Amino acid sequence: MSVLVFIDQADGHIKKSSFEAASYGAALAQQSGVSAEGIVLGAVTDDLTALGKYGLKKIHTVAGAALDHLDAQVYTAVLAQAVTATGATVVVFSNNLSGKAIAPRLSARIKAGLVSGAVALPDTSNGFVVKKNVFSGKAFANVAINTAVKIIALSPNSYHVVSGDGVAEVAALSVTVDTPKVTVSSVNKIVGEVPLSEAELVVSGGRGLKGPENWALVTDFAKLIGAATACSRPVADVGWRPHHEHVGQTGLAIAPNLYFAIGISGAIQHLAGVNRSKVIVVINKDPEAPFFKAADYGIVGDAFEVMPKIIDAVKKLKGA
Repeated sequence: MSVLVFIDQADGHIKKSSFEAASYGAALAQQSGVSAEGIVLGAVTDDLTALGKYGLKKIHTVAGAALDHLDAQVYTAVLAQAVTATGATVVVFSNNLSGKAIAPRLSARIKAGLVSGAVALPDTSNGFVVKKNVFSGKAFANVAINTAVKIIALSPNSYHVVSGDGVAEVAALSVTVDTPKVTVSSVNKIVGEVPLSEAELVVSGGRGLKGPENWALVTDFAKLIGAATACSRPVADVGWRPHHEHVGQTGLAIAPNLYFAIGISGAIQHLAGVNRSKVIVVINKDPEAPFFKAADYGIVGDAFEVMPKIIDAVKKLKGA
């Protein structure tokens, strides 16, 4: 028996969310008295033995050109075989784009109960009960899984990364890899930016900035503190910023350590995508803006007056 953690990677590098999933899986394995193992699909250039630092004892690898691009159907078929081969009783994913594409398919394929959006270790005192976010993060639900194999998709940035001195054993896993039904003809990548899904700090702007010519207030501050940039839906819809920066209920849901919102009113649709942020800072000249009710810190003021002062203060603090 074991806890099997799906190690997500892109371009040969392991994603930050996988370290969280590994730490979570290792803690769950220790709680259950079983081994924690990981599985990596596709070519990876990172040192996989280093995943032992996060509590994984063994890393199973499956290589092949068919796995170099995420194909949820192919990945699901491989993981279903891996669950049987490793004797896994719990499979852990990060509830990111990859996890959302694969975990439900794996659940249906092997008839395993699934809890997506988990935020804590399961309560095993009376069964197997997992706490998760519901209603766009406004409440929690405790969900019991009764199947022999259980699948958990962990909300990003909801479990702390635990690092030690372990070294993992790495071994190839013999499974059948199906031929993809979809052929990837080209990939257009955004380079030179901190990916929103991995960012711990995010600076976001809304219609209060009045136009794309004023976006330097966002980008300059983001660059200064090493943050990713984001925007509200109206900003993306009118073309001020690209759609991949849109966060909210109809965009990307994120959970950074800091979400800094400039000129965003904080409508419920926007809040649904950012309310899991650890700290929310809001700057808006409207004292009745709904975002202030969700904010940890807020400044009622004109962003064109407030942000230059904040940027200057940070520069002085950093000696820039």
